[in-house]
Amino acid sequence: MAGANRIHWPRRGSLQFWPRVRAKRKYPRIRTWAAAKDLKLSGFIGFKAGMTHVLFRDNRSVSPTKGMEVAMPVTIIECPPLKVKAFRVYTSSPYGMKLSYDSQSKSMQLPSAYDEVTVVAETNAKASSAGKKKPNLIELGIAGQKESRLEHAKNLLGKEIKITEVFKDGQYVDVHGVTKGKGFQGTVKRFGVKIRQHKSEKTKRGIGTLGPWRPRHVSWRVPQSGKMGYHTRTEFNKLVVKIASKPEEVNQKGGILHYGLIKNDCILVKGSIPGPVKREIVVTDAVRPVKKEFVPEIIMISKASKQ
Repeated sequence: MAGANRIHWPRRGSLQFWPRVRAKRKYPRIRTWAAAKDLKLSGFIGFKAGMTHVLFRDNRSVSPTKGMEVAMPVTIIECPPLKVKAFRVYTSSPYGMKLSYDSQSKSMQLPSAYDEVTVVAETNAKASSAGKKKPNLIELGIAGQKESRLEHAKNLLGKEIKITEVFKDGQYVDVHGVTKGKGFQGTVKRFGVKIRQHKSEKTKRGIGTLGPWRPRHVSWRVPQSGKMGYHTRTEFNKLVVKIASKPEEVNQKGGILHYGLIKNDCILVKGSIPGPVKREIVVTDAVRPVKKEFVPEIIMISKASKQ
């Protein structure tokens, strides 16, 4: 019975996200694309505008709130059209995918056999309210049959792609972004270390020990102060509640707080997403979808000012 009275004291700080490195840029690079049957782009990039809520009538057959009006928090992502600048062809090698052809390079020859085709798209940052002048270049995968991807990439050169050509209402997607940067923080905020009592030696908001005397080494598992935030994160299976083609459907009174007015197509994603307002957000097809598509019957989109 000695083990029954043992106190359970879990470690401080999750190792689920490790190493806690800062992102190299403000928008992530996607290395895995979902396999889909439709011949289209596998992702899109937009700008996080803010949050609001919608009222919808629950039309799901098996639901505790069937037939009732339910409120749902949503995030608004403004998605100006993307312009395709180039396409790239990759072939597999013992060291991973290797770039075999780039349409912008005159010295490379198109290979006869390939494994992956992507496009390089440019954002129209000036058309949004994000306040950015310099466009972003992002590499996006192409879904569909392997034999048709290369021809589809050639047809997309120089054309503008809208969000409605990539996603639809009720679809589950993965959201990739870079979280807010918190700067230099202590162990209490960074790892959730318990604050010690007021009679503790030296400090309250700190750990009790760095480790044993021998070996004279501090383990990397020990919570310590350091820079926090600005990490690349992915949230899986987020519901696309609605794709709004008319900005007046979602624009709030006086504009969205810290962002302004929506000027382009936008998507409403259920729940919150990583990153601050005006940051680039990459939305892709769900890599591991576990839910059926659900198109909510929207009654109202809140346009009240959040001021």
